[in-house]
Amino acid sequence: MGDRIFIGGGGDVYADPQALLLKYANRHGLVAGATGTGKTVTLQILAEGFSNAGVPVFLSDVKGDLSGLAEAGSESFKLHDAFMKRAATIRFDDYAYGGFPVTFWDLFGKQGHPIRTTVSEMGPLLIARLLELTEAQEGVLNIAFRVADEQGLPLLDLKDLQALLVWVGENGKTLGLRYGNVSNASVGAIQRRLLVLENQGGAELFGEPALALSDIMATAQDGRGRINILAADTLMGAPRLYATFLLWLLSELFEELPEVGDPDKPKLVFFFDEAHLLFDGAPKPLVEKVEQVARLIRSKGVGVFFITQNPDDIPEDILGQLGNRVQHALRAFTARDRRALRQAAETYRSNPKFDTSDAIRDVGVGEAVTSMLENKGVPGVVERTLIRPPSSQLGPISTETRQSHIDTSPIAGKYEAKNDRVSAYEVLQQRAEEAAQAAEEAERREEEAEMAEREYRAGRRYSGNRVGRSTSRKTRADQSWGEAIGNAVVKELSGTTGRRIVRGIFGTLFKGR
Repeated sequence: MGDRIFIGGGGDVYADPQALLLKYANRHGLVAGATGTGKTVTLQILAEGFSNAGVPVFLSDVKGDLSGLAEAGSESFKLHDAFMKRAATIRFDDYAYGGFPVTFWDLFGKQGHPIRTTVSEMGPLLIARLLELTEAQEGVLNIAFRVADEQGLPLLDLKDLQALLVWVGENGKTLGLRYGNVSNASVGAIQRRLLVLENQGGAELFGEPALALSDIMATAQDGRGRINILAADTLMGAPRLYATFLLWLLSELFEELPEVGDPDKPKLVFFFDEAHLLFDGAPKPLVEKVEQVARLIRSKGVGVFFITQNPDDIPEDILGQLGNRVQHALRAFTARDRRALRQAAETYRSNPKFDTSDAIRDVGVGEAVTSMLENKGVPGVVERTLIRPPSSQLGPISTETRQSHIDTSPIAGKYEAKNDRVSAYEVLQQRAEEAAQAAEEAERREEEAEMAEREYRAGRRYSGNRVGRSTSRKTRADQSWGEAIGNAVVKELSGTTGRRIVRGIFGTLFKGR
């Protein structure tokens, strides 16, 4: 079964062996079901299967349970006998315990390697989504990014963006002549939202060294794909930050990976847990771009699996692109629940052996109705399936074991130390100092000229010649920090057309282009 991942099977009312064909894994997938019905175990066995096939995986560990992928299951585990019985029932003859090559990541750098991007790379669209900005505020943010792109001002971390916004606010009138209205109220609102983001720990996401995609697309020495686990239990306290980060990572894969057509197996499989957070409150243009990425990223060899409680959490146009499906039980206590159940059942190719709605309602923990793409990409008939037991440890590993895996990781030490190279904050500060010095020098020269003029007048008065009022006398300069740097920078804007950095579908930065 080297060309497929065994999902499960059964007997009697259950399906014959069910498997996900690797060549159709980039047609995306859905794992859905109510809390406590077995979604996490399904996610775990899919990650194991892809890893064994040499396919790297990226997933988020929302509850802290998936770290067990790094260690083998144990005969002392309380469910050992149940696992063995399940394996025999579904004819999983080569079932054995085993751990998998895992790389742990953590945005906060506590439960894994730090994972970062830069403000420039994330771009204005996703940052506006992260900060929940209004249309007017997003417009001001776009102006700030345009100035930074045209001026070659690196926006690496939040202090760079904050410094740039100070300058934009102080030079709003000048910038407004070229880019449109810049209100101090909008700038202030953005700064307040950045402060909230800092308080949530979001500042840790931005900086260098930024994540290299090659580090999440690596394989182990034995050829198995590495399973990248993002610690998300703490991150879920800031759900907008969680969803925006995963959306940024998806956009990076879309923009940076080359076209590969339809490979025999994916280059990477990306699991988006708690997928409803991506779409809750998202503006229609953003949802449309997610739909476009989901449709086109398959040609980059990337499979995307959405994990959520109910299929109706996913917009219909995106749901229609999810060819491989594992549907755990849905509860139908209310009229709305029953409608959602019927809608979920209608998205499957019916099986004459049973009613799909009844099956989705009645399957127990560790069971599901499944439909996998078959030859020529045709959806398979929906089947009731006993999900296979995991080979790795069910549940979290200890803190000490996790740290051991972090310390011995192939990328240990690469991201731990944060770099703070010269960027927009330092550049603007230097320009301000230079502009202030230039203004001070100009003021000194003007004072010298005024003194020389007074001395000249005094000399003319004693000689009896009249002295007329000078028309060339300048008023004393009184420049603030923002005005000084504004005079230095705004002059350059007129010559920057054509130097603007190219950005992708989500406004993210094209690296090395």
